[in-house]
Amino acid sequence: MSPTQVIVIVLVVLVIAALAVAGRAYARRRALRSRFGPEYDHVVAERDDRTAAERELRDRERRHAELTLTPLSAEARTRYAAAWEELQIRFIDSPAETVGDADELVTRLIAERGYPTGDFSDQIAHLSVEHARTLTHYRDAHEIHLRNSRGEASTEELRQAVVHYRALFADLLGEEPVGHQTPEQRDPDTSHDVTSR
Repeated sequence: MSPTQVIVIVLVVLVIAALAVAGRAYARRRALRSRFGPEYDHVVAERDDRTAAERELRDRERRHAELTLTPLSAEARTRYAAAWEELQIRFIDSPAETVGDADELVTRLIAERGYPTGDFSDQIAHLSVEHARTLTHYRDAHEIHLRNSRGEASTEELRQAVVHYRALFADLLGEEPVGHQTPEQRDPDTSHDVTSR
């Protein structure tokens, strides 16, 4: 075999290896995008470095795998759905207080499912693996909740916070917390679903 043939073979092997590495990186990127949805873009924008962002997302998957998550029993789902319905009814009379209650109810549900509830950014990281599509709602609701605690949120923002909390709540619950009925099917004295307005 001539030196030229050896060089050509080495170059071909290097090109094939480079294509394999690039293909593997592309497949991993696609898998992360698929799993994390909009959260992928959020983390990439936050990190300003796609490689670091993807490393963070893989780390989230690893930490998530260490959790012991528990599905809710039918009784627990019923209890949480009833608590949410009651919360929505109370919104009419005390919207500012209800947003705080919504935050607490979502946090209790997060804890009962087996997720850590300490630091908000840790909550987001753990939830992002299975609930990435509703995290924007959770972030927005939490931000309004913080503004509300400083007395800076309008009633419309408070209503939006409840809508945002409901998105994550339903995702964690595995179903809509309040059944969908037409207005004619509801008792007019109890139809206070603030999230449908």
